Amino acid sequence: MKQFFLTVLGVFTGLILFLVVVPVVLLTMAVASSSKPTTPAAAVLELDLRAGVSDQPSTNPFAAFSGSGLSATQVVDVLAQAGEDRSVKGLLIRLPEAGMTPATADELRQAIHRFRKSGKPVIAHSQGFAPAGAVMSTYMVGTSADELWMQNTSGFQATGFSADSVFLGRAFAKYGVKADFEQRYEYKNAVNEYTQSDYTGPHREAMTAWMDAMYGSALAGAAQDRKTTPEALKAVIEGGPYTAKQALENKLIDKIGQAEEAEAAIKQRAGKGAEIIPFNKYASDKGDRLGSGKNAIAIVGGEGAIVTGRGGSGGGFGGGSSIRSDDTAKAIYDAIEDKDVKAIVFRVSSPGGSPDASEQILAAVRAARAAGKPVVVSMGAYAASGGYWISSEADWIVAQPTTLTGSIGVFGGKFVLADALGRFGVDMRQLSVGGEYADAFSPTQTFTPQQRAAFSTSMDRIYDDFIQRVATGRKLPPERVREIAKGRVWTGAQALPLGLVDQLGGLTEAVAKAKELAKIPADESVRFKHFPKSKSTFEALSEMFGVQTEGAKALVMLGGVMSDPQAQAVMRRIEGDRMRSQGAVVLADQPQF
Repeated sequence: MKQFFLTVLGVFTGLILFLVVVPVVLLTMAVASSSKPTTPAAAVLELDLRAGVSDQPSTNPFAAFSGSGLSATQVVDVLAQAGEDRSVKGLLIRLPEAGMTPATADELRQAIHRFRKSGKPVIAHSQGFAPAGAVMSTYMVGTSADELWMQNTSGFQATGFSADSVFLGRAFAKYGVKADFEQRYEYKNAVNEYTQSDYTGPHREAMTAWMDAMYGSALAGAAQDRKTTPEALKAVIEGGPYTAKQALENKLIDKIGQAEEAEAAIKQRAGKGAEIIPFNKYASDKGDRLGSGKNAIAIVGGEGAIVTGRGGSGGGFGGGSSIRSDDTAKAIYDAIEDKDVKAIVFRVSSPGGSPDASEQILAAVRAARAAGKPVVVSMGAYAASGGYWISSEADWIVAQPTTLTGSIGVFGGKFVLADALGRFGVDMRQLSVGGEYADAFSPTQTFTPQQRAAFSTSMDRIYDDFIQRVATGRKLPPERVREIAKGRVWTGAQALPLGLVDQLGGLTEAVAKAKELAKIPADESVRFKHFPKSKSTFEALSEMFGVQTEGAKALVMLGGVMSDPQAQAVMRRIEGDRMRSQGAVVLADQPQF
C-alpha cells in the first residue's frame, strides 16, 4: 500500500512538472539564451557572498532555482577573467554577517589578491560581524580588499572562533535508543554525538587543535592585509566587541557608511558612467574559462558525500551535492581518453562516505597515472576520510591552510530502536533466514557476540586498507601512517609537515603544478576541459522523472522549501544518518561554519 501511494505521488508530481513547471523553465531558458550578453564599458562587479558559497558549481541546469549562491571555484575562474577584461573597472564585495568555511575564505582571498594586481579597486562592505562560527574567516576576506567598510549601526563582534556540538547520548539512554557503533580509532569522532554526553579527551584535543589552527590562519591573513602583526591584531580583536566607530578607531576597518555609499565610492573610482553588475550575471555571460593552446588540463570536480552509483550532484531543482562513484570515475576515464588532456586537476571537497565508492574513484586516479597523465588534487573545504582516500594516490596534493583533511579511519554501526518505540506502544519484531549475519543490522536488537566479531573484523580490514593506500600514495611507512591516522582530522597547514599534503594553495596553484608535471612550460597557454560535463535540460528532466520515490521530495522543492538553508541542513543530516546505519563508512565530522 505504501509503495502504491508513493507511485501515485510520483506520477502526480511528474504530471505537475511536465504540464506546468517544465514549459515555464524551458521558455525562461530560451529567452535567456536568445539575449546577447552585454557588459558595460565601465562595469563594477558586485560579489554578494551573503547567500553562501559552495565549493564547486552544480552540473544540474536547475541548480539556479534552488536559491543557491556562487561557488569558490567559479569565483576564482571569473575573477581571473575579470582581471583581464578591460570593461571591468572594479569589484564590490558584500560580506555575510556570520562565518564562512575557512578554506573557502582562503580561496576567495587569494583570488581577490590576484584581481587587485590588475590595478582595479576593490571595496568590501559589511553590515556587521556576528559572533557566530568562523566569523574571523569572513573578516579575513573583507581585509583582502583595498578598503573595508562597515555600516554605522553594525557591531564588530568577531572576537574569536566558536563551534557547537550536540550530544544525544543521555537523551538516547533516557528514551531507550541504543547507538551501537564502533570506530577506528579514538579520534574518529563522527559518532560521538550519538554515544556521548560530552567531548571525549581525544575529541576535545582534535577539535581544539584545528580550531586554533583556523583562528591563527585567519588572524595571520587579516594582519598581513591590515599591515600589522598577528599578535597585535589578536589583542585588539579579543578586546571586543566594538561599535562601528570603535572598530574604525582601532583600525579594524577603513570607513563607515551605508552599502549605497560604498557603491557610489567604487563607481567613482571606476570612472565616468560606471555601472554595478551582479557577479552572477557576469559569470553567466562569461561561462567557464576555456583558455587556449594545443594542450589541455582537465578539471574534474567532486563535492559532497561519496556514494556508489550515478546521478550527479544534487537532485530536482538544486538539492545537495554528492560525489557519485560511477559519475566521478567516468569523468576521470573520459579525461584519460581525451588525447588533448595532458594532466588532470581533481578538485575534491568531501567529508567522505562509502569505502567502496572511494576505492572505485581511487582506481580511476591510478588508471590516469598509469596512462601517463599526472593527477594533482586540489582540496577544497574538506577532503577528509573518504575524501582523503580518493586523494591519497595522486601525484601531488594541494590544500588550503584551513582545509580539513586526514581523518584516516572508519566507523560503523546501527541504531537499535525497539525499546524506544515500545514505550509508545509500537512493537518491532524481526524475522530472518540464512546465516548468523543476516539480521546484523536489524534495529530490533544489538549485535550478537558473533555479529560484532564479524563486523569488527570488517572494520579492521577497511582501516588496514585505508592505511595501506595512504602509505603507498604518500610514500610513508605504514607504521608512520598509523601514528598520524586514528581518525584524526588535520588542517592543511598541519597536514603539510606530516607529509599528508605537498603544498598549500588553491585551484590556481594546482593548475600550475599540473602543467609542471606534464612538462608544459609555465608561460605556455593551455585549454581547460571540465569533467563531468554539465547535464542538458532534458537529461536533468529525464533523471527527475526516472525516480518515482523522489516524488515527495520534488513536491517539497516546488514549494521552495529546498531553498531554505535549514531544510538543506536537515537533508544533509538525514543523508549522514542513512550512511551511518548502513555498515562501515569513512566519513569525517563536517562542522557547520
